[in-house]
Amino acid sequence: SALYRDGWLDKFIQVVSTMGMSVPSFFSAILFAFLFGYVLHEFTGLKMSGSLYEMDDYGEAMHLQWRNLILPAIVLGIRPLAVITQLMRNSLLEVMSQEYITTAYAKGLTTLQVIKRHAFKNALNPVVTAVSGWFASMLAGAVFVEYIINWNGLGKEIVEALNTLDLPIITGAVLVIATLFIIINIFVDVIYVWLDPRVKLD
Repeated sequence: SALYRDGWLDKFIQVVSTMGMSVPSFFSAILFAFLFGYVLHEFTGLKMSGSLYEMDDYGEAMHLQWRNLILPAIVLGIRPLAVITQLMRNSLLEVMSQEYITTAYAKGLTTLQVIKRHAFKNALNPVVTAVSGWFASMLAGAVFVEYIINWNGLGKEIVEALNTLDLPIITGAVLVIATLFIIINIFVDVIYVWLDPRVKLD
């Protein structure tokens, strides 16, 4: 999108990413479940609802159902991917206008070499920051998606615990989510060191 700025491909990506940011997760879940789990079920083999582990037809054993992971994963990834697409495009356009990029072209490097060696890592800084922040939005959207697709996950468990005032479950779930946030923020700090050599970890 950044390489072919204002071309048909760039405009198409911009329209799709804008639509992806505008559609709420719960609406996407309903739409995708109906379209791929009901209308196109014979072609996709997907179901409108289901969890990772399901009981067999005889009710004797639980079986792993990887295909049930496809719809919720896609639905939860649409909005963050759309935001990352927009951020990466704008960041790469800004980086490509810098003087050191012009110098790299003057040395005879191809566009692919310039992006790979100079532009890509520098353009990733705002994107990495956004990814860590959008993780919170994904967890919030997961609550609605889990209810719609009938996925037995942490978000659904939290809502059920709130309805029954089950404080130990609520406390444990909040602790798990807080731990995940800490781990992700530490991981983001490590990525910053890789992206920018001027950043040091003490």
